[in-house]
Amino acid sequence: MPFPNLKNKHLHNPLFTPQDYLLYLKRTGRYPKFKAPRGMIICYQSGLLEYILKNHKTTAAKGFCRGMHLLDETGGEVAIAGNFGIGAPAVAVILEELIAFGVKRFISIGTAGALQKNIKVGDVMVCEKAIRDEGTSYHYAKPSKYAYPSKRITGEIKAALERSNYKYFTGVTWTIDAPYRETVAEIKRYQKEGVATVEMEASALFAIAEYRRAELGAIFTISDSLAELEWKPKFHLKRTIKGLEILYKAALSVLRIS
Repeated sequence: MPFPNLKNKHLHNPLFTPQDYLLYLKRTGRYPKFKAPRGMIICYQSGLLEYILKNHKTTAAKGFCRGMHLLDETGGEVAIAGNFGIGAPAVAVILEELIAFGVKRFISIGTAGALQKNIKVGDVMVCEKAIRDEGTSYHYAKPSKYAYPSKRITGEIKAALERSNYKYFTGVTWTIDAPYRETVAEIKRYQKEGVATVEMEASALFAIAEYRRAELGAIFTISDSLAELEWKPKFHLKRTIKGLEILYKAALSVLRIS
């Protein structure tokens, strides 16, 4: 049976839209009371969000998720969204609603697992394309192996990292919904293809952003490794935490001058 079950699902109109949900919020008096920021940083690690709230002045922005905050240093023009869960389905809902609200530029920052032996914990990767091994993207785009980020915002991310003299590499990621079903056979296959990392959101984000005509890029820091065909988690190391801070600074640099 093909996936999705309905052939050419991506060509069919939905029964209801994110705009319908926002209208519902207006009717029930729960519509967000802040102006849509120009740019949004999407964050998955609660520790990174805690770091940002501790070290930067922010204003809570209620209406979409528990962890949304306007960054005061940008005059509210850039915000960060977090504490909504992990994985493609969770972030897809947030992304859809924010685009409908008026946000058009996004940078996703988070951790990824290394698939290649030369990639080390704390390294920074700018994602150039993502293998679609999750289910969400197939409801937005016809079946294909890859989904792609915005070329413009990806170029701006690279430029921001270079301005700050942060080392980074570019590569392909493997996006999967089921982290506890990453098999040795798959890892060996993607290692041969030169795929750099594995994570849970990028390909869905890219597909949704393209479908909705928004701009979105993704950058990762390495938090664990599967390259030796055994799992080596290093989420707690200072190198991982430092890498996340670099991602935040780069994303902020790009979105605040958009």
